[in-house]
Amino acid sequence: MEFKVDLVHQHEFPAIVEVWEASVRATHHFLKEEDIAFFKPLILNEYLKAVDLRCIRDSTKNIIGFLGVAQQNIEMLFIHPNIRGKGMGKTLIEYAIKVLHCIKVDVNEDNEQALGFYQNIGFKIIGRSELDATGKPYPLLHMKLI
Repeated sequence: MEFKVDLVHQHEFPAIVEVWEASVRATHHFLKEEDIAFFKPLILNEYLKAVDLRCIRDSTKNIIGFLGVAQQNIEMLFIHPNIRGKGMGKTLIEYAIKVLHCIKVDVNEDNEQALGFYQNIGFKIIGRSELDATGKPYPLLHMKLI
């Protein structure tokens, strides 16, 4: 299956947050409910504005996966759980590397699926932080494309 990477417009941010939340609930089992409630408005009101966003849409133009990058760093990659495993994440990562020149990503240490995904693409762990960027106790692995 071939996916087309598309631009995201600000009026689509609520749809992006819906994909983010569905994906997080399916993959980030280490997060507490209050963490999701904490991050959700930050994603909508701050984080999405701080990155270069790209998405993949379904046949009815609904966003089903997205990527956010800043300064050669993959800041976010989320795929709706109903669509995972079909190559959409790989398409977005290849786009990030080839078109947006990304070479770095931070991954939650407890998100083993994401860690394996990035390692399979060629990213290597180059460092670790005990806390996430907001100071919460979710260790991050810093990875670089080698």
